[in-house]
Amino acid sequence: MRTALITGATAGIGEAAARAFVAAGWRVIGTGRRAERLRALGGELGDAFHGAAFDVRDEAARDAALDALPEDFRDIDLLINNAGLALGTSPAQASDLDQWKTMIDTNVTALVSLTHKLLPQLIERKGAIINLSSVAATYPYTGGNVYGGTKAFVRQFSLNLRADLHGTGVRVTSIEPGMVETEFTVVRTGGNQAASDTLYAGADPMTGADIADTLLWVAELPPHLNINTLELMPVTQSFAGFQVARAQ
Repeated sequence: MRTALITGATAGIGEAAARAFVAAGWRVIGTGRRAERLRALGGELGDAFHGAAFDVRDEAARDAALDALPEDFRDIDLLINNAGLALGTSPAQASDLDQWKTMIDTNVTALVSLTHKLLPQLIERKGAIINLSSVAATYPYTGGNVYGGTKAFVRQFSLNLRADLHGTGVRVTSIEPGMVETEFTVVRTGGNQAASDTLYAGADPMTGADIADTLLWVAELPPHLNINTLELMPVTQSFAGFQVARAQ
């Protein structure tokens, strides 16, 4: 039985991925800050799931949780770097610097730190890394500023990992979703559920389960196949035009 470590498993894509992987016969270590949600998920998924409650930005807490893994969960075959967030929708000149730093600390620093820690084990087991980037890595939009920058980093980091891990058998994939209805917009807007409902209303967005199924498909491909990058959007979402500011 293979083991996956999924960060950000307390909601959205991460929670759906934990369900999908356990249903497919994997052991899953699910991490997140909200211990009560991990306990509930463990009650649902049973012995194949182990919840590890910590903030991915806290390296000491992360290391303590990994050191305390039960024996059956110690051999990690797959790292899914899912934990991440966007904060704020303002243009750069009106943005909160602390929010920028939180996005960088979570989406970039914590991701690379956990990846670095697990690389020796993943190389030994010829495992795989799946990083959750975003279409924001490729397509800029007003208010995307640092969030888009962090996701561009995740995409490029994934591609460079592939280059560095050449010959090791480790697979690396950047998954780049567009509109997915999760808690993402509620978090981004500081808890504004109405703003989230308005954004997704009538749009038929993707779901956490849609992306979880994609993650499972990538993870279970034959070991000689690697998906480098995979961009997904709902059919209702496509590409925006360029902006032009005209003299008045």
